[in-house]
Amino acid sequence: MVPRLPSGYVLETTAVPTAAALNHLLASCEESTHPEQHWERALESSLWQLSIIEESSGELVGFVRATSDLALNANLWNLSARPGPDQQQLFTVLVHRALHILRRDLPGCSLSVSAPSIAIAALETNGFVIDPGGIRAMGLQLKSPKTSE
Repeated sequence: MVPRLPSGYVLETTAVPTAAALNHLLASCEESTHPEQHWERALESSLWQLSIIEESSGELVGFVRATSDLALNANLWNLSARPGPDQQQLFTVLVHRALHILRRDLPGCSLSVSAPSIAIAALETNGFVIDPGGIRAMGLQLKSPKTSE
C-alpha cells in the first residue's frame, strides 16, 4: 500500500529548497545545520531530492536527498521530518517514495541511509533491517582541526 501524506501537505520533487529552509528544518529536528555553500555543493551533487511542504505556510517540513555512483551504490541523506503528530507519516512517505525512485532508476544498487533514530520505524515499515547478517555501519563527522597558537 502506498502511504499518503496527511492533508495540508504536498510532496515536491522539482523545486530545490533553500539552504535557509533546510537548516531551519534540521534545527527543528535537533540535527546539525550546515553552511550555505556546503548545501549548494551537496544539492548539486545529488541525483534528486524530495521535499514535503506544508501548504498553508509554504514551510519545508520533510526532506531527503539521494546520491549514487550510478552503478553499485546509492545513499539517502538528510532524511528529516518536522517534529509533531504527523512526523512518522512524513518519514514513511519520504522513505517509500525514495525507494520507489531508486528501485526504478537504480535496481540492484546497495543502499545506505543517513537518518536520525526517530526515523527507524519508518525505515523498518519500508523493509529496512537493522544490522542485517551482523553488518554494522559506523559514521564519523569530519571537522576541521583546531589550529594551535
